[in-house]
Amino acid sequence: MSSSSTSAPAVPLRQDAGVIGVVGLAHLVSHFCQLLLPPLFPWLKDAFQVGYTELGFLMTVFFAVSCGVQAASGFLVDRFGPLPVLMGGLGMLGLAALGFAASTSYPMLICFAVVAGFGNGVFHPVDYTLINRKVSAQRLGHAYSVHGVSGAMGWAIAPVILVPLTVAFSWRVALAAAALLVWGVWLLVWLRRRQLALAPAPSPAPGRGVATEGNGLSFLRLPAVWMCWGFFFLSACALSAVQTFAPEAARQIHEVPVAWAALCLSVYMASNAGGGIVGGFLVGDGSRSERIIGFAIAGAATISLAMALLPLPAPVVPVLFGAMGMAVGMAGPSRDLIIKRATPAHASGRVYGVVYSGLDIGQALAPLFYGPLMDGKHYEAVWIALACAQAALIFTALNVRRVAGTKPA
Repeated sequence: MSSSSTSAPAVPLRQDAGVIGVVGLAHLVSHFCQLLLPPLFPWLKDAFQVGYTELGFLMTVFFAVSCGVQAASGFLVDRFGPLPVLMGGLGMLGLAALGFAASTSYPMLICFAVVAGFGNGVFHPVDYTLINRKVSAQRLGHAYSVHGVSGAMGWAIAPVILVPLTVAFSWRVALAAAALLVWGVWLLVWLRRRQLALAPAPSPAPGRGVATEGNGLSFLRLPAVWMCWGFFFLSACALSAVQTFAPEAARQIHEVPVAWAALCLSVYMASNAGGGIVGGFLVGDGSRSERIIGFAIAGAATISLAMALLPLPAPVVPVLFGAMGMAVGMAGPSRDLIIKRATPAHASGRVYGVVYSGLDIGQALAPLFYGPLMDGKHYEAVWIALACAQAALIFTALNVRRVAGTKPA
């Protein structure tokens, strides 16, 4: 299909920047809250007398709930507009952080992981609906860039804030401070509510074809929606490897010092943010989107294979993590523009909710695949699997435009 959306009229830079900034900050908080618990696992393990399996299950609960909510919240965005849904999501994340801080048992942690999953699930349908409908067309690339960079920064700052506070005070103080951060952003969104206010999505005009007819689920018959879903599922499979097992696998393969291995993820995330900024400028010409993704992700896959198959000096490993993060970050704005082109204007929230649920499903399932490889000491296989996921990303990105012209079955 071809997107039925029309280019947004030009608006003042200050107005665009205000929307982009607030949406980006909310996105940063959502990613920050995804890592509320993992950096504190060593302390939580002792405090609740549980193992890492039980702690890891908290994240499975979080992402499983977030997946269902992400798909459903798109309907709420289209029905009621994005602002109330955004404020509700932020409120639930703030409540979850306070709940974690006050928890006295493992079942309480599970309950608040459910609350956090509900809060986390709203952001992508909300964010992209606001960006696509509030930001002028000529600044969309930069808006997508800021959105991606803010998410990476949220992941990066969570350990930097939570761990020092835990060491200095306690894990409860750290989580309470996180709650204050979330509620502070909630207050900012409320203060800027007029700037972010947006009417519910317009109803599809009659006679626009089967893609816009029928009930609110007709968009699920569009092949491009599922190709985009596959792209995000594969992205999550690759991201899960990088965030969880790839640094340790690289350490084992190339005899990297423990301190350097811990640095690799921070280098990756910082470079990913930088790549997103560069990608925002590159995607100014939308016709280059598929080529940017192809070249960038091919570079990332080549690095993954080099990690697995080449004898690399230990100092090179963090550098390659940085190069891979830069390449993946550069592809982000182009990815978002491709999805916008494939999205019907009347179903923006629903489409983004469904396709981004692929992220949550991938992050919930991928550890079940990579974990046994690590337990079996098949460290090279972890990196080869990562390269395969990245190569498959290229295929899905290049095929979105092809299937976008395909009518629903």
